[in-house]
Amino acid sequence: METERLRLRRFTADDLDLLIELDSDPEVMRFLTGQATPREEIKNVVLPGMLEVYGEHPGLGTFAAEEKDGGAFVGWFGLQPTADAATVDVGYRLNRRSWGKGYATEGTKMLIAYAFTEIKVERVVADTMAVNHRSRAVMRRSGLRFVRLWHEEFEDPLPGTEFGEVEYALERRTWEAGRRA
Repeated sequence: METERLRLRRFTADDLDLLIELDSDPEVMRFLTGQATPREEIKNVVLPGMLEVYGEHPGLGTFAAEEKDGGAFVGWFGLQPTADAATVDVGYRLNRRSWGKGYATEGTKMLIAYAFTEIKVERVVADTMAVNHRSRAVMRRSGLRFVRLWHEEFEDPLPGTEFGEVEYALERRTWEAGRRA
């Protein structure tokens, strides 16, 4: 899959170090876990889980994103299955060097279009912490609309958890209407 500036591909076992570097940046992980993901967890849980989705859910998964010009690793974009077969969850995680360049919106828009045209789902959703304003802006620029705010209880909450989680979504018919306009 490609956008104007990005190439998305499936991860392979050879991409372990890319994921370790990405998940080692405390700012990248700020609204996710608040800390670096241990190497052994990425090696034994995270990456194998990513690879497993490709086989179990054709067309879905987490895709490595690289700049078309030079091939630099940007991060990843994902379309994940949900409990509802007609709905997929879109997500992204970019390295700090790639922030502020429009890549998150570019890749997310492409995956939303892919979800509706190739996977033929009816709904795309995304969620984040309410205080993650940059991610929420990406969701809005990508065409997703605010659906709800909710609160969860966590044993060891991250700063900002008290403000809740937010969900954004886009229905196929709304997306199609926007393309015709």
